[in-house]
Amino acid sequence: MKKIYKTNILLSAIALSAGLLSACTETTKPTNGKTTSVVQKDTLLNYVAQRLPIYERVKLTTNLNDLSINDRKVLPLLIQAAEIMDQLYWKQAYPQKDSLLATIKDEKTRDFVNINYGPWDRLNNDKPFVAGVGAKPEGASFYPYGITKEEIEKSTLADKFGAYSVVQKDSTGKLTTVPYHVLFAYELQKVSSLLKQAALIAEDAGLKKYLNLRADALVSDNFTASDYAWLDMKTNGLDLIIGPIENYEDKLFNARTSYEAYVLIKDKEWSKRLAKYVKLLPELQKNLPVPAKYKKETPGTDSELNAYDVVYYAGDCNAGSKTIAVNLPNDEKIQQEKGTRRSQLKNAMQAKFDKILVPISKELIDAEQQKYIKFDAFFANVMFHEVAHGLGIKKTINGKGYVRAALKEQYSWLEEGKADVLGLYMVTGLLKKGELQGDVKDYYTTFMAGILRSVRFGVSEAHGKANMQCFNYFKEKGAFERTIKGTYKVNFDKFAVAMNELSAFIITLQGNGDKVAVEKAQKSMAMIAPELQSDLDRLTRKNIPVDVVFEQGVDVLGMK
Repeated sequence: MKKIYKTNILLSAIALSAGLLSACTETTKPTNGKTTSVVQKDTLLNYVAQRLPIYERVKLTTNLNDLSINDRKVLPLLIQAAEIMDQLYWKQAYPQKDSLLATIKDEKTRDFVNINYGPWDRLNNDKPFVAGVGAKPEGASFYPYGITKEEIEKSTLADKFGAYSVVQKDSTGKLTTVPYHVLFAYELQKVSSLLKQAALIAEDAGLKKYLNLRADALVSDNFTASDYAWLDMKTNGLDLIIGPIENYEDKLFNARTSYEAYVLIKDKEWSKRLAKYVKLLPELQKNLPVPAKYKKETPGTDSELNAYDVVYYAGDCNAGSKTIAVNLPNDEKIQQEKGTRRSQLKNAMQAKFDKILVPISKELIDAEQQKYIKFDAFFANVMFHEVAHGLGIKKTINGKGYVRAALKEQYSWLEEGKADVLGLYMVTGLLKKGELQGDVKDYYTTFMAGILRSVRFGVSEAHGKANMQCFNYFKEKGAFERTIKGTYKVNFDKFAVAMNELSAFIITLQGNGDKVAVEKAQKSMAMIAPELQSDLDRLTRKNIPVDVVFEQGVDVLGMK
């Protein structure tokens, strides 16, 4: 396995052995008419020192009093399994973790490497912050380093776009694929054993079945049965999302998935309140502002909206910006037949609202509209973003197959943009029907603040691209204005019009499977203009965090 890692990753042995953490740049400054050499030392150390505070430390805790005795025994096993997922994600994102950290003496840089799962700043367009490290490879460790997209596309590999394998090249240049369950057999067997142990203890029948099936799935890469079992769970208090799930790390083709895990405790009271909204999906689908041919599909409704407190993040979901809501499974066939589960991570969401969104609003939202910034609106906007993944179109209208396959590496950011704007569309429709309480001004203003929060993730990340598209589109349509005070003021009427028009634009691109048009949209709209960047820089100067980093585990929960 070590040989595989070395062929698939960027770092050269020379750069690692140098272990340099500072870059010296010589400049000249005139002094009394003379030129003096000035050496600017430790520029990378300074960069890290400035960037590390963008993360606010938050303890992941919750009330464990409602858990049964057996659930208290199951919970540490799930956390142990999640910890192994974290190790596997490191092997995908940056296999030489140990050798990299061994070269770094500066504690802040070590912390920043751990937050970013490598030497590239995920919230600053993957900028390298360790000397000698070049650009982040688009294919991470999923493909041989330096291979082109054309080489993969022209190859005869049967699994060239597989979700659960890596592509390797031998000494003769021959390409092969290796399944995850073979490549990571040792770690996956350990995880499988932990889940089997947890299943023996679990009292809830649905959870027991899911844990057993997921244990089998991890060592076979056959996840369908466990995905259905996960959706069938209704009465469980504990939940576990685990496996190779999202494909954000594969920026070459958006095909291969990364390992992650969430350990969750259900908030049954909040979940009960949310249950009704999924049933409204078919009606909302019919009313989408697009021609009939783009909304023929019927979204699945045999799924749930649930609220959870998350007690452990691992792997992909913990890298850089932290996920606060989840819509799974990603399998389009399951989505159409069964639906999805939308999981709202309430304690993490509350932390981001309090620590980030409110301070941003006080700085960048018009003073007269700051009263509309509310947690319930933030919660709803995030929740309906996840629900909205179920709306729209999964298959192209012109025989190009599923949208995901047609758009390849352009799929994720556009899908996130769709969910953003259709989530707002859902909020608007449900308010009109009386199914949702509150003032539309709360939801629109909080959405605007949410865009300003998310664009700070940078446009190298799918959600950042999506938010920049929305920002630029809404700006062009006059949905908001930047005042002379440098704050943003929502025009509520134009906001609704822009919402419908952007919804139609995105769904049409997806339905047509038009990858060239999506690439054009990304280049023209998913970018940060200098004026906005200057406003975002104001937030940094005010020491407003960009995201959070978690203190988590059984000791934080008081279970040791």
